[in-house]
Amino acid sequence: MSKKITLQGILFDEKSSYLRGPALAPPLIRKAYHSESANYFAENGMEILPELWNDKGDFEIKDYFDIEKITSKNLQSGHPLITLGGDHSITYQLLQAHYKKYGAVTILHIDAHADLYDNFEGDKYSHACPFARIMENKLANRLVQIGIRTLSKHQAEQADKFGVEIIQMKDFDSHQLPVFKNPIYLSLDIDGLDPAFAPGVSHHEPGGLTTREVLKIIQSINVPIIGADIVEYNPTRDQNEMTAMVSAKLLKEIAAKMLAH
Repeated sequence: MSKKITLQGILFDEKSSYLRGPALAPPLIRKAYHSESANYFAENGMEILPELWNDKGDFEIKDYFDIEKITSKNLQSGHPLITLGGDHSITYQLLQAHYKKYGAVTILHIDAHADLYDNFEGDKYSHACPFARIMENKLANRLVQIGIRTLSKHQAEQADKFGVEIIQMKDFDSHQLPVFKNPIYLSLDIDGLDPAFAPGVSHHEPGGLTTREVLKIIQSINVPIIGADIVEYNPTRDQNEMTAMVSAKLLKEIAAKMLAH
């Protein structure tokens, strides 16, 4: 297989508002990906072998704004990039780097939370704020959010302000998924899944997506994926490495979709 995907881990959770732990996630997602209890095949029959990764390794982050610099450097390879986080604050910095390479992009965001706060607990770069920063800086020309089930009044107002398309979990229908015309960036917060399927998250928000529903969303994407992140897996809350395995499966499925285009 000649095509490659760049992989980076961002060991950062200092913008988490409730619990720390997501900084520990990238090595454990890698370990689950290599687990002898599974194999490297995605559901489309493609084998996501270790040699297809242009793996840059995991980066310990001391300065939040270094994330953009590291990502910009790792994007120079010309391959699509998957980032293992880390809390969701990293996505603003990831999109800054992608914007410099691709211009404004379409974002598909899977999450329990809209992450549209103008600031949260006094921090404009909190993991509750990345999509407010992304939209106000015009890094995206379209933002579609799926799985939201904690929409506050302020965030609903922010969504209206920025023209965000929100498919709340109460309205979700797997037979009516959004259609995209342009390449997308996929931001996948593991707490978009119901905690029954992914207990290893800081914010247990009941009533979420099943693993199969998230797989269907990914598998239904009909345009190229130029970049993606998997964030907010918190190993300190996991049970029997269940969430690590879910994250690793989603990693393989995103990679398979990237390679298919």
